[in-house]
Amino acid sequence: MKLLLLPSKNKKMLIRIVKLTISPEKIEDFKSIYESHMELIKGFEGCEKLELLQEKGRYYNVVMTYSHWKSEENLAAYRDSELFLKVWKTVKPLFCAKPEAWSMERKFEL
Repeated sequence: MKLLLLPSKNKKMLIRIVKLTISPEKIEDFKSIYESHMELIKGFEGCEKLELLQEKGRYYNVVMTYSHWKSEENLAAYRDSELFLKVWKTVKPLFCAKPEAWSMERKFEL
């Protein structure tokens, strides 16, 4: 059976993926802080989806935030907001490696 990939319905949507490596002894602190801010982040204009993913195996201290934004402008507004600065300032000391981030545009979906 051959699958047909269809062009994405919302090409302007931006998918933001951020990889964070947390100090192993601070992972529970990080999850608690992030969880307590998720509703506020999700409520930010243009945020359509927000997830926190955690590595299941031996790199359990690696997490990824996964968010969908209506536009680059919405993401930029969030990143310039007091909310972002507050959350970032709180969680940044928990990192044990430099964060990595990607802004992705969906090209195809099934």
